[in-house]
Order: sequence, then structure tokens, then C-alpha cells
Amino acid sequence: MTDVRAADVSIIAAEGDLIEPIAAAEPWAINWAAVAAGAFANAALTLLLLAFGAGMGFSAISPWSGSGVSMTTFSIGTGVWLIVMAMLASTVGGYLAGRLRTRWSAVHTDEVFFRDTAHGFMSWACAAVLSAAVLGTAATAIVSGATAGLTQRNANDGGPAAIYVDELFRPAAGAPAANQATADPATRAEVSRLLAKSFRDKVDLTAADRSYLSQVVAARTGLSQADADKRVNDVLTQAKSDLDKARSAAAKLALWLTAALFAGALAASLAAIEGGQLRDRPYGAV
Repeated sequence: MTDVRAADVSIIAAEGDLIEPIAAAEPWAINWAAVAAGAFANAALTLLLLAFGAGMGFSAISPWSGSGVSMTTFSIGTGVWLIVMAMLASTVGGYLAGRLRTRWSAVHTDEVFFRDTAHGFMSWACAAVLSAAVLGTAATAIVSGATAGLTQRNANDGGPAAIYVDELFRPAAGAPAANQATADPATRAEVSRLLAKSFRDKVDLTAADRSYLSQVVAARTGLSQADADKRVNDVLTQAKSDLDKARSAAAKLALWLTAALFAGALAASLAAIEGGQLRDRPYGAV
């Protein structure tokens, strides 16, 4: 009896030795090398198509650092190009991720379909993260919106409110030179800070600040107090209009980018399925 049990144990051990190498040789469910290849191809094509779109006039983001979202009206053509760009790059990346992955044996067809979809989606996700890291300045401008772009300080041009300060202190036409006093840098900086705070907080100037600003404008430009009040109102109204346009452009850009990301994820997943099926197809099969 003991010999029989020992024989059974030896047979089971021998079977285990045969089965274990086969299980160990089974490849992982996800092939990270294929995913990385697809992701890098996706990111590279995205940059290439982005540069091409900028050259064709489809760029909606200013290329200058710290400029934020462009103040030009966001066109539908730009949004369509973002979607087309995402689909083209994601299709190539997803196809490579599916075509280059390791072949799975003894796996159900539905599981192969799911894994190919996952390869395409993961290649798109990695490419999206990589592209966001490379285009960090653009992503920051999109997330922070147009307000951040207007409130950033630039020492070379006097800040985002400099153009409005110039309009406020423009000398009155026909006013005697004796009634005009050039605005000194300290005064201009003070007014710039008042306007920048109003832009950043999205609130109107207080009555006291508005009255003070009108008095400073009247003293520096030779305008009457009534004309100075009118100029201040006109400049502040124009500034609000420009800010609203910038916010609208930023919101539209964010929506178009969301649609482009969804389209890219779908394209990458479908392309990976196609690539995986071609990978598993027997040689010479139609």
C-alpha cells in the first residue's frame, strides 16, 4: 500500500514539473513594450500634427511662454483639427500597440478582444500623459483659463493691464501742455495693480477706487473730471469685454480638447483590435 501511494505521489510530482514550466511561459496579459511603442508613436505624431496645424493657422494657443490662451476668436476649424489630429495619432499608436504585442495561447477569443482593447487604451493614456508633460505650459494655460493669462506680470511690457493703463493716461487732444503731467512709473504701477486685482478677482472696482482713478486720469491727461470719468468707464468696459472673450475662448478650447481626447481613446482602442487580429491571423490567410 505504501509503495502504491509513493508511486501516486511521484506521478503527481512529475505532472507538476511538466505543467509548471508551461504556466510560467504564458505571457502577461499586457505587453508594456508594445504599449510604450504605441504611446511614443502617438505622442510624436501629435507633436508633428500640432506643428503642422500651427503652420496652417489652426493654432489656438499662443506659442509665447506665459501668454495664455490667444485672444483671437476660437474657430470651429481649430476644434475639428484637434479631433482629426487626435484620431490620426491615436490610430497609429493603437495599431502599433495591438500589432506588436505578444501572441497569447489558450486564451478565449473574447479575452483576446478585451486585451487588445486594453492595449490600445493604455497606449492612448500613456501618450496623453506624455503629451501633457511635454506641453506643460499649454496645459497650464488651458486649466487656469484666460484670467490667469491676463493677470500674469511681465516686466518687459508692464503687465497684462499695460494696454489699458496706456489708454487711461493718453493725453487729451487739444489740451494745453501745461494741464498735462506725464504719469510717473509709480502711478502707472499703482493703476496696473488696481486693474490686475479687478481682473483676477472678477469684480468691479470699488466706488472709492474708481473715483480715485478718475481723479488721477484727469490730473495726468488734462481732461475735465466728467471726461475723465467717461474715459475710465469706457476703458473698464472694454477690459471686461476682452476678458469675457478670453474666458469664452478658453471654455471652447477645453470642450474641443475633451472631445478630441474621447475620439483619440476610441480610435486607439479600435485600431489596437485591428492590429491584434492581424497579428494572430495565420500567414497567408485572407
